[in-house]
Amino acid sequence: MVDRLPAANTGDESTVEWGLIGRVGLKALLLFVFLNVVFAAARPLDALGRVSLYNLLWPGRARLPYGEIPAEDYNLTLNNLPGMFAAHEWAQPKAADEYRVLLIGDSATWGWFLENRHTLAGQLNDLDLRAADGRRVVVYNLGYPVMSLTKDLLLLDAALERADPDLILWPVTLQSFARGRQLEHPLLHENAGYVRDLIARYGLALDPTDARFVDRGLGQETLVARRRDLADLLRLQSWGLAWAATGHDQAIPDPIPLRQSDLKADESWLDVAAPRPLTADDLAFDVLAAGISRAADVPVWLINEPMFISDGANSDIRYNSFYPRWAYDQYRQLLADQAAAAGWHYLDLWDAIPPDEFTDTPVHLTPAGTRLLAETVAGLIFRPPTE
Repeated sequence: MVDRLPAANTGDESTVEWGLIGRVGLKALLLFVFLNVVFAAARPLDALGRVSLYNLLWPGRARLPYGEIPAEDYNLTLNNLPGMFAAHEWAQPKAADEYRVLLIGDSATWGWFLENRHTLAGQLNDLDLRAADGRRVVVYNLGYPVMSLTKDLLLLDAALERADPDLILWPVTLQSFARGRQLEHPLLHENAGYVRDLIARYGLALDPTDARFVDRGLGQETLVARRRDLADLLRLQSWGLAWAATGHDQAIPDPIPLRQSDLKADESWLDVAAPRPLTADDLAFDVLAAGISRAADVPVWLINEPMFISDGANSDIRYNSFYPRWAYDQYRQLLADQAAAAGWHYLDLWDAIPPDEFTDTPVHLTPAGTRLLAETVAGLIFRPPTE
């Protein structure tokens, strides 16, 4: 038998291999471009936000997602409204014996440096309150950090799209009314369409063309461009088991830094340099009225939230680091007058909590201070005194 000599290497196999790699690479590139174009055209992030393992495999969160140290807090800050609400216990069906209370507001309501059980909602629920018809009062914490009535209105509108409460509690403070702060919140920037709809619907004195609003073209809606937002939705889901096991959603320092007691001899309030009459150009009463209108037949209780009152240096000029006396006193009178004229339910609890029960800012409370506030609110709203 004659041995065959090996065929000479003509380079054909190498050419075939590189050709195959080129075809596969081209197809992968075309598929990648196609997926990005489809993702951009569909804009599916809101729809994806509604898909959640919370309230299904593990409990809904007791407050809206917000986190400064995500890996330690089992939490993170989202700008996806459907994703925020789908992860919250507000998404649970209302029980037959439940008197559902919606609580909105700023970081004091959300519970800065407080465990969930020590927030205003947690403390109210701990009181085992009953409505007049005997139903269990269940309070849902839909507060969210940063002071802005427009941010509150956005969250109130979103909450009412998803469930009907029996009562709304809305703690406010002067900083929330500042006209210049209304559109500062990133949540508003990232949900420009929703905010513009509210501005148009209620004729708000806010600029729908504000440069901070985020308007994305097709190229900014691709899978690549929105990969961080998609990853945040997935991260929130992945931390659900840790949240369910621990209830932990923020890192609380020990000790908690205390608010400022000795104050500067400064009469300015935000961008108002010196005392003068406050007007509707300064305070967003139109946004507050829009929120009450949005609630329709659901009763709304406005609560002028407690604040720290200093007795330190220059406390004759300022109540605290937030507020000079002249501005805050005018605000209280204007809010009381507006509430009386409009027939709003209103509680002024500005000085209801002792100064020692405030922590790092003039509106953040200790657990004991929050308990006192909960008992005060419960006594005046859920168990009103007999006349």
